[in-house]
Amino acid sequence: MRPGITGLEDEAISIIREVAACFERPVILFSGGKDSVVMLHVAVRAFAPARLPFAVMHVDTGHNFPEVIDFRDRCLAGLGLNLTVASVQAAIDAGKVADAPSRNPLQTVALLDAIAENKFDAVLGGARRDEERARAKERVFSHRDTFGQWDPKNQRPELWNIYNTSHKQGEHFRVFPLSNWTELDIWTFIKEHDIELPSIYFAHKRRVFKRGGMLMADTEFLRPEAGEDVYEEMVRFRTVGDATCTAAVPSTAGGIDDVLAETAVARVTERGATRADDKISEAGMEDRKRQGYF
Repeated sequence: MRPGITGLEDEAISIIREVAACFERPVILFSGGKDSVVMLHVAVRAFAPARLPFAVMHVDTGHNFPEVIDFRDRCLAGLGLNLTVASVQAAIDAGKVADAPSRNPLQTVALLDAIAENKFDAVLGGARRDEERARAKERVFSHRDTFGQWDPKNQRPELWNIYNTSHKQGEHFRVFPLSNWTELDIWTFIKEHDIELPSIYFAHKRRVFKRGGMLMADTEFLRPEAGEDVYEEMVRFRTVGDATCTAAVPSTAGGIDDVLAETAVARVTERGATRADDKISEAGMEDRKRQGYF
């Protein structure tokens, strides 16, 4: 493998092509966030000039930053790709889940329903091992049983990057081509290939308030409580997701070089710094992944 970011791209392309060779109905998860943007661009490059042979799906909580949804639709239109939407709101309306202040955990039901309905047998996600300890445990090709569940104590070996993709009817794999990338690698790739991102990844003024030591955006989905003062701050988002649990960070990084400089000296991962839903317990992410979460 070639060194640096080029080697990581080679690895990701090999993984993506392995999926195309071994599975009948693969799908790429695409939220408009930086990791899914990079994964989609790598996948397009893996098959160019042919058309991407995968479906593209967004698990939509309905509580999104509008800048991200606008970008999502623009990006896919520019690539000539169609989007399947797995809707949390639809699951709520059908009585499958009860609405909650944060819909992030509710994505599991919408995701598993969409996998079953579309008979997807491989679901590619942009998760990276450096983000969070449960993600660091997971294999590149992560087997899920007929209930969509993950068993962290019974994972398949991946010695010498040899992957076991065998599965029974009704089972599927979650595949993570960017497992070995870091946040800095992601931004380096974005710069090298001049990839567009949602504007909220760069410094801008936004109405925020402090909750749990984090800067939460004042939106229609999340309002301040008594004693939580709203004020304007120059911020950016290191990661994007449900607006009810994704925090901003103070920043003046208005361009990609500035973001690279900030990222190079960061000592906390983007999820650790800005995702309130990961702070429910030490094993919060692992518990959700066991049940079928991303």
